[in-house]
Amino acid sequence: MLLTGCNRASAGITTAAPASPQAVESARRQMDLIPPPSKTRYLAVHSLTSWENPYLTVQENMATLHVTMADANPSQLGTGGMLRPVGARRQDLTVHVSDLPAALNAIPENSWPYGRVVAVEEAHDAPASARPRIRRNVEAAIKTLGDLGVVVYEWNDGGLR
Repeated sequence: MLLTGCNRASAGITTAAPASPQAVESARRQMDLIPPPSKTRYLAVHSLTSWENPYLTVQENMATLHVTMADANPSQLGTGGMLRPVGARRQDLTVHVSDLPAALNAIPENSWPYGRVVAVEEAHDAPASARPRIRRNVEAAIKTLGDLGVVVYEWNDGGLR
């Protein structure tokens, strides 16, 4: 199953528009199908390269939703090796923060091994002048995720906050 992200031109957009209440309510009902988060599983993760749930990198005019698709092969033989690399299952989707409900609902249930939890990080290579706009987008993403019933972990350079 392939995921598709929204990729509209972002000229002139400085902050994220909130998602419509109807879209949030519909997405929340669908997100309820994913089990609640398992703290014992996600608190043990100390780097985003090891993070298996979806996570967001928020930028000035958009966000990148990083999704690791579940391994279709149920066998433990060769997991993560040369024939079954994790990177081959990772997809990066560019979305507007207002489109997060639809984008999250496009992610299959088996791509949420920790339950309904998403890590959120700010873009690292942004100029200092863009930091306030990025922070506003992070706050809008956190609000949208909270409205969907998704636990948010803000990621900084040293790990989860």
